[in-house]
Amino acid sequence: MRWFLFICFYILVDIYAFQVVKTLTKSNYLYTTYIILSLIVLGNFIYQFSQPSPSGTFDGSRGYAMGFILAFMVSKILLTVFMFGEDIVRIVVASFNKLFSSQSSFEMPSRRTFLSQIALGVAAIPFASLLYGMYKGKYNYKVLNYTLYFEDLPDAFDGYRISQISDIHSGSFDNKEKIEYAIDLVNEQKADTILFTGDLVNNKATEMDSWIETFSKLNAKDGVFSVLGNHDYGDYVAWESDQARLNNLEALKNVHSKMGWNLLLNEHRFLERGNDRIALIGVENWGAGGFKKKGDLDKAGKGLAKQDFKVLMSHDPSYWQEKIKKDEKHYHLTLSGHTHGMQFGIEIPGWFKWSPVQYRYENWAGIYEEFGRYINVNRGFGYLAYPGRVGIWPEVSVIELRKGAKPA
Repeated sequence: MRWFLFICFYILVDIYAFQVVKTLTKSNYLYTTYIILSLIVLGNFIYQFSQPSPSGTFDGSRGYAMGFILAFMVSKILLTVFMFGEDIVRIVVASFNKLFSSQSSFEMPSRRTFLSQIALGVAAIPFASLLYGMYKGKYNYKVLNYTLYFEDLPDAFDGYRISQISDIHSGSFDNKEKIEYAIDLVNEQKADTILFTGDLVNNKATEMDSWIETFSKLNAKDGVFSVLGNHDYGDYVAWESDQARLNNLEALKNVHSKMGWNLLLNEHRFLERGNDRIALIGVENWGAGGFKKKGDLDKAGKGLAKQDFKVLMSHDPSYWQEKIKKDEKHYHLTLSGHTHGMQFGIEIPGWFKWSPVQYRYENWAGIYEEFGRYINVNRGFGYLAYPGRVGIWPEVSVIELRKGAKPA
């Protein structure tokens, strides 16, 4: 039934969008090309999603099938909105003329042609952007630098640098050279520690088989630390048994170890400089709504004092809103990911940022402060479902901790 409804919706939108083509040209060749392309995109999407997926998600050809149909659908929906609006105006004006005017008909072909041209131009923007995002944008890595001030930061950690990456989703990758470039980019930041905030895979530990060596190259003086994200538990794929799912989770934990990463499971470590130290805490995934709630802040912070300086890793930023920012132990800085910035949006650094994901998550990209406590939501290293990024680029966060009051 779902497929039937989707196909009907696709065809209806396609037919309406086709009116723009008919308005602008009388070329049978273009008509045929339009129809063939529409059928290929729809047919490929149906075929890919009717086949079993090795990792149970939008990897490989499935991802591209999703990307192409998304590009076509968004563009054609915009065309439909334009032309439907024009038809409504035509009907209203024609009805008015019939009732109150001597005119027997209402024809405005030049107006319809003009609106079709405008509609085609507007629709071309998301179409081109989504295609660009699939072929270039998903590997357009950006290093974003932040400096945060804390009056109670231990002296020895003044100037301490943290590199954060998140949401690798290795099962989606299709270009090893680009990933190796990104790993080098992280190492070039010369951070004191590298923190990974969850979603190493889409679903299965085997997705990392060909990437263990690559990500083992991440290097920092105080090591690499990590936590689990919602996708790491394997909940979004059908397993032959619950034991198979648990075995997959154990295998994934071992992957962290093989790469030399220190996986924190509702626990903490201390990073030391002489007589000074800061606490590094890692909680398992906790997400609002239907997401897995394995995170246990009380367990992870057991034994820590309020005066200890704390950096916390929590994959889903909703846990910060739910508990972390209000906790009496005062967690100074939380690092999260999860949202990907929806891989789509508009950002003008220092001035404006927007993405549809902001209507779901209060904290969705960048630095936020409440109660003198900070959270950084990393936009993600990889991608999921739509195999691309538009406007919200893959990110390496570099956070420098400074002692003192925040400059005015």
